[in-house]
Amino acid sequence: MALSYLQYDVFTGEPLLGNQLAVFTDARGLDSEMMQLVAREMNFSESTFILPSERVDTDVRMRIFTPQVEMPMAGHPTIGSTFALAHLGVIGPGASRFVFGLNIGPVTVDLEWSDGSPVRSATGSNRAAAAALRFAWMTQSNPEFGAVIDEREAVAGALGLTPYDLAPDLPLQRVSCGVPFLLIPLRDHQSVDRATADTGGFRRLRAAIGLELPVYLFALSPVGSPQTVYARMFAAELGVIEDPATGSAAGPLGCYLVRHGLVTGADAQRIVSLQGVAMGRASRIHVSIGGSADAITQVKVGGEAVLVGRGELLV
Repeated sequence: MALSYLQYDVFTGEPLLGNQLAVFTDARGLDSEMMQLVAREMNFSESTFILPSERVDTDVRMRIFTPQVEMPMAGHPTIGSTFALAHLGVIGPGASRFVFGLNIGPVTVDLEWSDGSPVRSATGSNRAAAAALRFAWMTQSNPEFGAVIDEREAVAGALGLTPYDLAPDLPLQRVSCGVPFLLIPLRDHQSVDRATADTGGFRRLRAAIGLELPVYLFALSPVGSPQTVYARMFAAELGVIEDPATGSAAGPLGCYLVRHGLVTGADAQRIVSLQGVAMGRASRIHVSIGGSADAITQVKVGGEAVLVGRGELLV
């Protein structure tokens, strides 16, 4: 059986950066076990499998797998798969919205296209350029703010850091917009880079706090920087030691920043997380938060993606 796929780098406009994604564009005939085996074979943070819609309020059904587990939703797979379906023409040029059926239900993506302006050919004549998808915004669930973790020394030690590396006066907190993460604010970029993704440390962390969660480390960037925060994400329990770009964590991150007054006013609609630098795969994740610190009413995560390969997997 030959399974066709497109390979994208997501949350980047440049090939060979961002987060890798395999999009299997026709997954009919595959059961859950085979999808999991295929995702393990690809060994990217996630792979997606496109199926016919199962509900009248969605355009397609999509399932998302890490090398180890199936996900209820995820950010870079949704953004990357949107670009893949636009490339194939499943999403028509100029469409303003597309709806995926994910395990958590319908997930809406808003689309921004290039204007299709004429371009000059090699012979000097003008020719029409087809409109191309330029940017996609995924709507995530409104946040659930969970437990604040008081074991700061244990958390720092599990990451190879000291309590001094933790940002003072900011909580270590569980936040979810569909997938829960432990958000860990650190003092500066250098502290983020010094953190270690050690499976033994994760086991100690789980024992210390009584929770098994992927962790999202971040530090605020200096005023005037092109990004709001500098971040890394570790998720050994999902089969992902470190992730170059994590859209499902970016929504909770934006909500955390707004809830704790780290981003205010119009800046809440233009949050940027720079992730993946430590892996050599720099990614820029855009976040827009609507509402107020006490009542967040909209969470959007957006970015670009670039096609870098295509092929067939024989199973």
